[in-house]
Amino acid sequence: MPKKKTGARKKAEKQRARQKDIQAASGRNKALIEHPCNLQMECDKCKMRQKSRAFCYFCNALQKLPVCGHCGKSKCMMKTGDCVIKHVGTFTTGLAMVGAVCDFCETFICHGKKCLTTHACECPLREADCLECERGVWDQGGRMFRCAYCDKFLCEDDQFEHQGQCQVLQSESYKCGSCNRLGQYSCLRCKVCFCEDHVRRKGVKYTRGQAIPCPKCGHDTKETKELSMSTRTHAYGRQMQDDDDDDD
Repeated sequence: MPKKKTGARKKAEKQRARQKDIQAASGRNKALIEHPCNLQMECDKCKMRQKSRAFCYFCNALQKLPVCGHCGKSKCMMKTGDCVIKHVGTFTTGLAMVGAVCDFCETFICHGKKCLTTHACECPLREADCLECERGVWDQGGRMFRCAYCDKFLCEDDQFEHQGQCQVLQSESYKCGSCNRLGQYSCLRCKVCFCEDHVRRKGVKYTRGQAIPCPKCGHDTKETKELSMSTRTHAYGRQMQDDDDDDD
């Protein structure tokens, strides 16, 4: 018999589902580099290119023309009428348009009520820590990317090196991790293959035509034959060192 869910667990699951709905409605499927809070900018003072942010990462200078990290506008024309600070008949730019600074993406948020109330929940860089170097938005000046295979966050310095070695299994063969049969499905996040029987969990209903989630982490699996997966290899270098000891 499965354990009965407690009230705290039910509340946490409802909150998690609500967060997923909010992020899906805000365009989470959109590419990460297309979000206004992850655009490229050039500092007005030191001319260094970096991720869009309130203050320059290198010289800490304030930008003359701030851009909203949620809607992407740099000039408030008050067409929607939801401005927290009313400016009837005038257009605002610069700091007069700014309402807050996001703690996650470090960008200015305009004084529109919709941007101020929804950006913190919908920010795509809420948990943006690089998988390789474990640096966040505040620790490096570049933009953040997602790996095309494991869908993890990567910084601008490690994205190419990581994606070049991401399709490597953590085993020495393509066999299923639970049995000795050939793994037909591969999880690019766990780096493990699964056969037709062990990729499906008992008691879980699967929708036809959709990708089967990984039984370990829940990430969508892909067929191994459609990927360029390689196995782990060990380079034993016992004979690689040259000994200059001559027996004279």
